[in-house]
This record gives sequence, C-alpha cells and structure tokens, in this order.
Amino acid sequence: MNGKRSWTVALLVLLGTAWLAPAQQPNPKPPEPPPGTKAYRDLAYVTDGHERNKLDLYVPEKAEGALPLIVWIHGGGWQGGSKERCPALPLVSKGYAVASINYRLSQHAKFPAQIEDCKAALRWLRANASKYHLDPEHVGVWGASAGGHLVALLGTTAAVKEFDTGGNADQSSKVQCVCDWFGPTDFVALGGKSSGADNALAKLIGGPIPENKDKAAKASPVTYVTKGAAPFLIMQGDMDNLVPARQSELLAEALKKAGVDVTLRILPGAGHGGAAFMNAENKKLIEEFFDKHLKSAQK
Repeated sequence: MNGKRSWTVALLVLLGTAWLAPAQQPNPKPPEPPPGTKAYRDLAYVTDGHERNKLDLYVPEKAEGALPLIVWIHGGGWQGGSKERCPALPLVSKGYAVASINYRLSQHAKFPAQIEDCKAALRWLRANASKYHLDPEHVGVWGASAGGHLVALLGTTAAVKEFDTGGNADQSSKVQCVCDWFGPTDFVALGGKSSGADNALAKLIGGPIPENKDKAAKASPVTYVTKGAAPFLIMQGDMDNLVPARQSELLAEALKKAGVDVTLRILPGAGHGGAAFMNAENKKLIEEFFDKHLKSAQK
C-alpha cells in the first residue's frame, strides 16, 4: 500500500467513526499496516488489568536506531470506540513507531480512570522502549473528540502525579507534543449544554456537571495549563455541533497566555470530524508538526 492510499484508508476510517457519540457497532478488524511494518497487537500495559488495558504497536521492520513514537487515543464519548481505528498508521512508513491504545470506558470506571490508563500505557511503552526500538524521549500523542480530551490532559498534566498510578512508576508519562482534534477542554463551560443525566460528560464524571463542578474542573485540560505544557496542534471545525469551537479556542488561549507553543487551526465548514481534517494541506500540517517536535528534536 503506497503512502497516498494508506492516508486514504485512514480518511475512510475517520469518516466512518462517530467520535463523541458512543460506538454502536462491534469493534472493527485490526487495520492493515503499511508494507514493511511489524504489528504487535493486544499488548497488556497493565499487569492483571482490565480487558481494555491493551494496546497495539506498529514498528517499521527495517528501522535504524530508536524510533520516535506517536500514540493514538480513540474517541467515542468515553463510552465506545477502539484501538483498531488508528489514522496515525500511515506515519509508520514515515519512520515513526505508532501505538494505538484502548482504555477503560465510563461504564467500566469513572474519571480519572481514563487518563490513568493513558498514562499507564505511556509508562509501559517507555519501560519497553529498548525491546521495541522506541525512543522514550520523543513521544507524541494524537486523539479526536474524547481522545482529543485525553491527549490534551496528557499534554498539560505531566506534573500531576495523582494521575500516575500503577506499574512502571519509575517511568515518565510526559509527552513531547500533542495533536488534539476537537477535544472538550473545559467541562464547566460546557455545563449549560451538557447537564443531562445521560450525557456522555455526566457519565464520565459521575453526575450532571452543574452539580459536580469540582469533578468537572478536575477532568478539564484547561485546569492544568502551565508554561510546562507540551507544544500543541489543535484542529477544530467551526460547524461542530457536538464540541463547540470555543472549547478549542479556550485551550489555545490558555496555552498561549502561559507561553506554550500552540497552533490552532479552525476548519471553515467542518463538523465533528470529516474529510477536511485529512486533506492534503492538513496532512502536511500534522506530519510537519510531529517532525518538528519528535524527529528534529532527536538531532
């Protein structure tokens, strides 16, 4: 599969995914990685953990030296989705290792279980870096919607030790850069539109936001922004009817105020995902972002 076709397959995956709404169909089959890729599937990143505590890892077979790593975190309203949907896969042919992780959903455990799992996966990957030829000092994350929320938390909570629980405690969960696609960033600000008992946000934190503002703030990436946050690329459609564009603007404004390197790309006419996020211009933007913060930083 050539590079153009692999990006096209990734785009079809995006178009078929309801990022924030819980997935109703069963998990898809594992994707076909680019030629010359070694696939390690269903690696448990928590010893004796939940069935969702598994990840897939894709590594170029003929790579030389330690590989920069991109970790994909799926969406699905914290209630669905799976690691099998991984639009980062084409980047394996660009010299990256790519991991795609599952995490406990809100029906399994309330927040902060989800960010604890993401951090556990990062620590596991670093603990096993030499085995899989990974560069533990150059790790980026990428996610959409609920996954965008979680990667934004990863980029802002390196110093929040309460979210680092479980094994491989000697390893860091810090990330070197974040690509956030339309992730909710300020749950309190969303409260007026997200207060129903059956709302995905309410299910995540354990109750309606207006009645649980402390929990909502704890789950919000904007709460943790400091000058130590990772560089961000934030991409958001201005016609998104699930996560308002203002959510991405709030995070970008907070990062900029703190002096963090942040690029906010608002896509005119785009909704909650869709073809615009992976047109030629935006594919180039994403690749250049990861190259700058992961590959160039290796030299």
